Amino acid sequence: MAQAGTLQVLLVGAKGLENTDYLCNMDPYAILECTSQQQRSSVASGKGSDPEWNETFVFTASENATDLIIKLFDSDAGTEDDPVGEATIPLDAVYSEGSIPPTVYNVVKDEEYRGEIKISVTFNPEVARD
Repeated sequence: MAQAGTLQVLLVGAKGLENTDYLCNMDPYAILECTSQQQRSSVASGKGSDPEWNETFVFTASENATDLIIKLFDSDAGTEDDPVGEATIPLDAVYSEGSIPPTVYNVVKDEEYRGEIKISVTFNPEVARD
């Protein structure tokens, strides 16, 4: 059973993303979702298929937080942002181990491989107060 606390997610970067922008390099960004919480990374302007963010996000973890979902988009000025793909990170190992080192996960869209993303996750349990 997952316990309450905070999840610290380090979004390291991505590699080999499918370039949805044919005219120039992609400007990728990520949306991280955990239960109903959503956070957005900065836009890696012109970084194309291999962006690096090295940004940290903190989520409140509760009993029902079983997965972290990372959705990648290409920021397009003037038009709707293009979805690149997403990765689902199961959190069981984080709860049992306390943290997972920077690990590479596949980014998929329509069940096809669209590149990879690298993140690490640390779980900080809430200290029970008497």
